[in-house]
Amino acid sequence: MSAEGGNRAIIAALLANLGIAVTKFVAYLLTMSSSMLAESIHSVADSGNQALLLIGGRRARRAATPQHPFGFGRERYVYAFIVAIVLFSLGGLFALYEAWHKWSDPHGITSWQWVPVTVLLVAIVLESFSFRTAIRESNLVRGRESWVRFIRRSKAPELPVVLLEDFGALVGLVFALFGVGMTLVTGDGRWDAAGTAMIGLLLVTIAVVLAMETKSLLLGEGAEPAETAAIERAVTAGPEVERIIHMKTLYLGPEELLVAAKIAVARCETAEEVARGIDAVEARIRAALPVARVIYLEPDIYQAQAGPPETAGQSGS
Repeated sequence: MSAEGGNRAIIAALLANLGIAVTKFVAYLLTMSSSMLAESIHSVADSGNQALLLIGGRRARRAATPQHPFGFGRERYVYAFIVAIVLFSLGGLFALYEAWHKWSDPHGITSWQWVPVTVLLVAIVLESFSFRTAIRESNLVRGRESWVRFIRRSKAPELPVVLLEDFGALVGLVFALFGVGMTLVTGDGRWDAAGTAMIGLLLVTIAVVLAMETKSLLLGEGAEPAETAAIERAVTAGPEVERIIHMKTLYLGPEELLVAAKIAVARCETAEEVARGIDAVEARIRAALPVARVIYLEPDIYQAQAGPPETAGQSGS
């Protein structure tokens, strides 16, 4: 559901940004407004980013290979990280450079004065439709989580990226409208430069947030506490397992969780009984958490030990 919803949000944002980018650039050529140029580059960067997200989603569906035995699910994280870099460099830094350039050589908008305001108002309407789509699709998967927690904890990067991009686009349009409007009222081009600088700072901030969150996914995140608790309940729900000695989880992709655990079984069980018990435990885990698709359970004999707690990789016997 999250992948399909993410694609719908991406496509909606891509179509909106392509049309907006062309319109903004025409408005810049007519008015030479730095805010319009910054917004043009912003929309071009967003369009490229959405194309990257679609490419990443497609490549992540490739089948596993001997060299990549766990598949390519995390490739979606790689492309989301590239999106953050593009937004930072092409969007944010360019806007800041253009603001500095316009501040050094300020000039008002003397021709086609109605064009930038009209274009910005239309762009706000179109971006609002794209943002609404992203919100609607996100609501299907975020449950009762706050928006901040959803963006920080989501394992599928597409929806948070589109949400932040659309939010940044709407706020950036307001900044551009402020800069252009004040320039038209006062005739002072430094207001245009100020609006452009505000757009640049906004994009840099969003890019840094995206980079930090995506970096965490690239490094490898485990299951959320509620998911871990569900796995533990599933493991110990039957008579096959006396206790969990230790367990590790890792998201191999947005919809694929690896579960590895050392479990304590009864001393008198035969190999056949242990194997049947492990099969039953795996079935319970998958029923409790369908995203747990790769499961490795190591049977062991638990023996309480004095001293420091056992660490991963040590035997529980």
